[in-house]
Amino acid sequence: MRDARAWLEKIHALDFDRTVKIMNVCGGHERSITHAGLRGALPKWVELVPGPGCPVCVCPEEDVFQAIQLALQDKVILVAYGDMLRVPVNVKKGEIRTLAEAQAAGADVRPIASPVEVKKLARENPDRPVVFFAAGFETTTAPVAAMLAEGMPDNLSVLLSGRLTWPAVAMLLDSGTPGFDALVAPGHVSTVMGPEEWTFVVDRHEIPAAVAGFGPESLLASFYSVLRQLKTGERLLDNCYREVAHPGGNPTARRLLGETLDIVDANWRGIGVIPGSGYALKPAYSRHDARLLFPDHGDADSNQPGRRRAGEMPPGCDCAQVVLGKIYPNQCRIYGRACTPRHPVGPCMVSDEGACRIWWAGGVRVAADA
Repeated sequence: MRDARAWLEKIHALDFDRTVKIMNVCGGHERSITHAGLRGALPKWVELVPGPGCPVCVCPEEDVFQAIQLALQDKVILVAYGDMLRVPVNVKKGEIRTLAEAQAAGADVRPIASPVEVKKLARENPDRPVVFFAAGFETTTAPVAAMLAEGMPDNLSVLLSGRLTWPAVAMLLDSGTPGFDALVAPGHVSTVMGPEEWTFVVDRHEIPAAVAGFGPESLLASFYSVLRQLKTGERLLDNCYREVAHPGGNPTARRLLGETLDIVDANWRGIGVIPGSGYALKPAYSRHDARLLFPDHGDADSNQPGRRRAGEMPPGCDCAQVVLGKIYPNQCRIYGRACTPRHPVGPCMVSDEGACRIWWAGGVRVAADA
């Protein structure tokens, strides 16, 4: 087991004569990279590109709007992971634009950290409808699947905004201009779904890939692996997180996901519909599907003139480009200007897994062109 310094020495010894871009597909990876100062420690010819690793950032604007309206108009107890409370929607100035603002206006909105809290809350309030607004990738969607399979209180339903990670990377690669030379795949997703889920990167596109954990040693090992592959011409999926990410993933989690949820085409905020990239409750669980149980408040119509930008990022916000790795966070037009963690405009500045928020926390406080 090499330490971080040894991996850095091996990376510096490779010496490329061109820029090599490595994309990471995990907000946790980006946070570790930034907080450990890995960009500054790597050779200048290595560029680490943050990719589509933030579920809060890609959660459809319409779903956030729907959750706000359920809390305001249908008087449900609206439960969501804490990050979701500050994600803004596109409405006219002066109208409620986040779940936190809805909470301040009197709606019963409650942040939670685990689905276990949701079932307990529903049982404690049997006379009130409870809606769990569940946004997340495979790692946080699997507990929702377990909750459905185990049985839920009759008054509990789910507004599901679950997404699969790999289809976004497949979309980038299929575009012909992915913007990266190698991929570091997410360790947590690979722990659930299996590392082999990422073999398409190598087999179909001949791009080096490695699964990484969240410590500097695992990340640097993955960087060395993909750089060495580029140097030698070898192509493989290297598992640099073997102690946790095992072949086949977590059989129980995968079984529960398959039993309770369907894979569907899904919208990613500011990006559009990506085929086969979303989760939806199977018909057998329709009695717990908030999309079927409550009015659809998400469609723009003549009664909602403030919804003309429904589904889009806020004006001036380049979060979608950041999520796709097309630009770096501080290249967004409003980064550090109109958009800061205290007053976030776009979702990438809200979540702890959003690249903009991570870069800001890491000390990048001005826009690239400032």
